[in-house]
Amino acid sequence: MKHMKKILLIYLVLWSYVATAEDGHGLWLRYTPISQEAVLTEYLQTVDHFEVHTSSETGLLIHEELTNGLTSMYQQELVATEGLEHSLQVCKTDHSLVKGLGIDAGIKEQIGAEGFLLRSVQREGKSFLLLTANTDIGLYYGTFHLLRLIQTEQSLVGLDVVEYPRIETRMLNHWDNLDRSSERGYAGFAIWDWHRLPDYLDPIYAEYARANASIGINAMVPVNVNSNALILTPMYLEKVKALADLLRPYGIKMYLTARFSAPSEIGGLATSDPLDPGVAAWWADKAKEIYSYVPDFGGFLVKANSEGQPGPHDYHRNHAEGANMLAKALAPHGGQVIWRAFVYSEENPVDRHMQANDQFVPLDGQFDDNVSIQVKNGAIDFQPREPFHPLFSAMKETRLAMEFQITQEYLGQATQLVYLGTYYEECLDAQIGIKKATVSEVIEGQSNEQEHSVIAGVANIGTDRNWTGHLFGQSNWYAFGRLAWNPDLGADAIADEWIAMAFDHDPQVHATIKDIMMHSREAAVNYMTPLGLHHLMATGHHYGPGPWVSELGRPEWNPVYYHRADSFGIGFDRTAKGSGAVLQYQKSIAKKFGNLKSCPEEYLLWFHHVSWDYEMQSGRTLWDEMGLHYQSGVDEVRRFASQWESLEGKVDARRFEEVQMLLTIHEKEAVWWKDASLLYFQTISNRPFPAEIETPKGSLAHYKRLRFPYAPGIKPQW
Repeated sequence: MKHMKKILLIYLVLWSYVATAEDGHGLWLRYTPISQEAVLTEYLQTVDHFEVHTSSETGLLIHEELTNGLTSMYQQELVATEGLEHSLQVCKTDHSLVKGLGIDAGIKEQIGAEGFLLRSVQREGKSFLLLTANTDIGLYYGTFHLLRLIQTEQSLVGLDVVEYPRIETRMLNHWDNLDRSSERGYAGFAIWDWHRLPDYLDPIYAEYARANASIGINAMVPVNVNSNALILTPMYLEKVKALADLLRPYGIKMYLTARFSAPSEIGGLATSDPLDPGVAAWWADKAKEIYSYVPDFGGFLVKANSEGQPGPHDYHRNHAEGANMLAKALAPHGGQVIWRAFVYSEENPVDRHMQANDQFVPLDGQFDDNVSIQVKNGAIDFQPREPFHPLFSAMKETRLAMEFQITQEYLGQATQLVYLGTYYEECLDAQIGIKKATVSEVIEGQSNEQEHSVIAGVANIGTDRNWTGHLFGQSNWYAFGRLAWNPDLGADAIADEWIAMAFDHDPQVHATIKDIMMHSREAAVNYMTPLGLHHLMATGHHYGPGPWVSELGRPEWNPVYYHRADSFGIGFDRTAKGSGAVLQYQKSIAKKFGNLKSCPEEYLLWFHHVSWDYEMQSGRTLWDEMGLHYQSGVDEVRRFASQWESLEGKVDARRFEEVQMLLTIHEKEAVWWKDASLLYFQTISNRPFPAEIETPKGSLAHYKRLRFPYAPGIKPQW
């Protein structure tokens, strides 16, 4: 409790600054005053005081959140009275008040460990709001839900809300290193100051935890999937313990990356073979040791035999043998293994799109019950647009987890405004070809009756004052959390929430920002990789275009491997006559994608090598259509900049100018992408640009000469 009071003191000191500063640090938790007098009157007639009937550390957080949130939005002190009339009563389902109301037992079962009930109640002529849950964490989530309703100025009259998370483990994966560098981090350094832990707890940790709790994120991995075994040593486990203790009242469980070669790197063993009894014993002892520091430790996230990382293949073992060895070490403590399916090998000439399926499908049903296979949304690598990963329909006896990327490695990093809610929704809603099942139903466990479920997002958080480098990067953190809680919420509704909370309630501001957000991802696809093109980014840092790159040692690291442009046409033939990757999907999906006429044009060059003169649905040739897509992407970004300019004076000056400057960069980068890509492809197609295409500003030789040795987020070399 002393520890918690220290956190709350830090929190209160920061509150006055966070609540008034318009630098983006307040995220979606600004709690600005209610703008309409009639709305404020309604709220005061509904809740003019509250009582929190729990004194736990989480209960203290609930009390502080309600006090600060309501006081700030009401712009007046709450009435210091007791009693039910016009109150908010916050209590668990075993409280006498709830028992007296006769809440249905089915609701209690439905909301589980993290859900809540928020209901308007009439009792003995008195009206009040009841927030109840089976646990304090459920009450905390319900608190944020209520405050979100007020922030977005929705009516509280007649509330009857039953909410619970559809996915059990909702996780942020930080690709942060122990030296505070961050792989694919575009918002400054990592927030974790490992050098000063465990004795110095930076106030940013509590702010981070609160922000995640507000959108229902309940798990995190603080260190890179390209892992460092030092995190498993006692010196660092002391630090992990301090961080886990701080996060616990916020409902956030700690996971760690496990370097597969740790037994030989830090354990003194001669091997890390998963079938070696000594190795298995070492991991069992290590798990026991970790749980002695962190009793509610979640488990291990593992990247194995991918991009040079160690794994079971080093010992001629398969992924199931490697994952199950770790799973058995964690099982006595209730921990789980999250084993990444992002695998491909430089020694394997098979289409990279196919390699994960080739390695994992034969192992379906062989993984222990506490293993989840974490699958990226698409089969290549977080591209601006990818068809859903075929593993989601191919493994019917294995628990599959989703891995999205929040940090914009291939989508403009932190210099471009790209709202990813539409991207996540597109994947989650995709039908997998088995009855009418969707990807989200697979993740939730509905389609294969799995008891546990996991969704993860690669975090975009750093030490920049606004957390995410680009102010609008916050919307992607927010959207991930909300969709992880309920995949059916929809990107449109989530954008409405975020805008109302992050900005003010001016209708023009809201409509303008929403229009920009909802069109931003499609614009990025168009000026980067239209019509199913993919992985055309420059190498190493992935900043800017590099479709000409062909000299890297591993073929699948070269953009020419993916676009395969030649004198005939462009695109990767993944049909049955090509690599055969399309056959990894269910028959109905394979038939649609594999047929040139039925394949959606947004995936055309993903699955087909198409003639430059192929007639598109528009009646134009492929070459002309591709060029016009590139141009339309640039035109859209210019429209965004013009729309944003119209908000001057309606958005606070600091944030307005920050986004304005970044949109200037965004336009330059979109033009760069268009010009460099089309100039290069023109040398192969030997066709003129359509009249509507702006003349490129530079030469192809100029674009090829560009170098960015210190671009942020460069992948470290181990």
